Amino acid sequence: MITEAEEKLLTVLKKDVRASISDIARELNLSRATVHVRIEKLERIGVIKGYSLELGKSYLNNFISAHVSIATQQDKSLQVRATLLKTLDITEVHSVNGEYDLIAVIKTKTSEKLDDILHKIATIDGVLRTNSSIILATRYSD
Repeated sequence: MITEAEEKLLTVLKKDVRASISDIARELNLSRATVHVRIEKLERIGVIKGYSLELGKSYLNNFISAHVSIATQQDKSLQVRATLLKTLDITEVHSVNGEYDLIAVIKTKTSEKLDDILHKIATIDGVLRTNSSIILATRYSD
């Protein structure tokens, strides 16, 4: 478990992962040493897994995004997921309940490439059927 103070630290980091320890300390009214120790602890216990690059909308608007719902043979679901994760333009794979077993998120540059990926997904051993939805616009994202 993490403390309330560590939750506040995470909130500050979520707003700006590149903020300096001095800026974070100032915002939280803590010493730099305290902030440094808490960040190291959160990294060590796996709360903070890493720091990443967030791409801007001006770049991401050049991509076509789609969600692909995938029904699988139950005994081949893990193999299907592993194959999907090896596909470069598939950015996420989620296990879900309901009519479909997995949802893959695709981000690619052209409709031809999207069509190619959808065909590859449909022909993976263990895939029973798919249903694709192209994302036209994102109305909310944090």
